[in-house]
Amino acid sequence: MTSPGPKPEGGPPSGLRAYAAVTASYWAFMLTDGALRMLVLLHFHTLGFSPVQLAYLFVLYEVAGMATNLSAGWIAARFGLTTTLYAGLGLQVAALVALAQLDPNWQIAASVAFVMAVQGLSGVAKDLAKMASKSAVKLLAPKEGDGLFRWVAVLTGSKNAVKGVGFLLGAGLLAVAGFTWATLGMAAVLAVILAAVLVSMPAGLPRGRKGAKFSEVFSKSANINWLSAARVFLFGARDVWFVVGIPIYFYAVLSDGSTEGNRTAFFMIGTFMAVWTILYGTVQGAAPRILRAASRTDAQILALAKRWIGLLAIVPAFLAGLVWLVSEPSNALTVTIVLGLLVFGGIFAVNSALHSFLILSFTDARRVTMDVGFYYMANAAGRLVGTVLSGFTYQVGGLPLCLGTAAAMIGISWLGTSQLKAPGNDKAAA
Repeated sequence: MTSPGPKPEGGPPSGLRAYAAVTASYWAFMLTDGALRMLVLLHFHTLGFSPVQLAYLFVLYEVAGMATNLSAGWIAARFGLTTTLYAGLGLQVAALVALAQLDPNWQIAASVAFVMAVQGLSGVAKDLAKMASKSAVKLLAPKEGDGLFRWVAVLTGSKNAVKGVGFLLGAGLLAVAGFTWATLGMAAVLAVILAAVLVSMPAGLPRGRKGAKFSEVFSKSANINWLSAARVFLFGARDVWFVVGIPIYFYAVLSDGSTEGNRTAFFMIGTFMAVWTILYGTVQGAAPRILRAASRTDAQILALAKRWIGLLAIVPAFLAGLVWLVSEPSNALTVTIVLGLLVFGGIFAVNSALHSFLILSFTDARRVTMDVGFYYMANAAGRLVGTVLSGFTYQVGGLPLCLGTAAAMIGISWLGTSQLKAPGNDKAAA
């Protein structure tokens, strides 16, 4: 195996430049990813799609993400991290161009099938880029103190903040430029960024090893397997209300059915989704300081992960009960839901940052792409479950059932997190 890249602090400057290039690439990708999600959701809602049909549009995106993450670790180990990152960016450009070809005169079934296929391609792109970026942090981050936690928190937190801007961008582009020109414009910008990264990416990341076997993807570490299981339900608990439930609930409350009313609703929904995701990313990036990680051991950080997941379950349980009891929408209820979900986002961000640190802490440099790929396969599985349940629970029981399901899923995630052992005490899974 080729040796890991140079260390960013105290080593050659190319390591820091490589980290900056990877981060910038990931930012560009996630900006378009967030915008594309809002474009698809709001555009097809105005065409009359039901909550379940809207959920279907994102199903293949998550299924493709599961399959991609499972194989992306091997792909990166075999062909190198930069090749994997470039492939992700290139596929996203192709997905955006393809989506612009959607014909509004198609039947609903044909439209759903086409968008599902394009979203599947986008899902492959996203998880190639994500796995390459996260794995690079393990190899480039300084080993001293809380260096790994800080660097992964900055990458992940900033990515989510950028994705939040993407939500607002997507809603704004839909209202101003329309669906087709919005997707073509984003494809052109991302293509330019890909070309710039191809020219400027410094050396330093592993080029891959010919002997990498696909069977190495499956971890024998009990910690990695339990953490991956906990990740399934953590992210399912977010997407069960985030993907379909809350945007459609707010649309029903905010829109009066007129063209101007629809535009206002688009901007307000996009603004909420953007603010929520930016807050989430900001808190995620600040998690090492919030938790005072520099003065804590890995075992103490693991103990914090077990406490914070329990705290998270309280918020959706409270909101579910409130919305169920106060069945008639009002400004006061809407404000309470918004504030409650922002609190959820802050606590969720700390949990997500802890998970992102733990997966890199539990793995080693030789297996990093394999373990990170497997872990994010579990992440995609959680998003898939949450996406399907978001449309189903909203259609069956409205927002209270979405939020109640989120609380139950967080409880299951807590059970998985409680099984984690401090580094050195991890026993191989049977």
